Amino acid sequence: MKFSKRITSMQSSPIRRLVPYAEAAKSEGKKVYHLNIGQPDIVTPPGFLESIKKFAEDVIAYSSSHGSYELIDAMIDYYEGFDINLERKNLIVTNGGSEALSFALMATCDPDDEVLVPEPFYANYNAFASSVNVKLVPITTKAMEGFHLPSKAEILKKITPLTRAILFSNPGNPTGVIYTKEEMDMIA
Repeated sequence: MKFSKRITSMQSSPIRRLVPYAEAAKSEGKKVYHLNIGQPDIVTPPGFLESIKKFAEDVIAYSSSHGSYELIDAMIDYYEGFDINLERKNLIVTNGGSEALSFALMATCDPDDEVLVPEPFYANYNAFASSVNVKLVPITTKAMEGFHLPSKAEILKKITPLTRAILFSNPGNPTGVIYTKEEMDMIA
């Protein structure tokens, strides 16, 4: 099979490239601390597991293409508690953050557009951007400064006519930095 130029030009996940080395070390009896996947160590809620065990439908039907309205309404109610008003028509439920980010890039960017992103950043952002032919422009942060954002002036220097968005998560991934209200307001 011949693969497309798109897929052959994409950077593979550095996280996934390291897994075979970790597995080899484990097979040699070495203790390996996996820092590659953000797997939570919290117990799965018993009610969730019970619901799955009790599920008795013969056919699992697709939900609405926007996602479960019950979940969307619960999200709306939750955010109302923070004085954030959302509407069903403006929300979509995805199968995870990766799908949501890919959709967001496709919805906001054209080929060759640019998206600013605080660096270091989640390695798979490269693949998401590459798949839609978007260039990531790093906003360099420093460990000595707790990975907090540089000045507004430094960020503004990165903006060009091709800039369409800032890809931003709080807390930051992978550093875990929790941005201040002032930083959030500056980005907004």
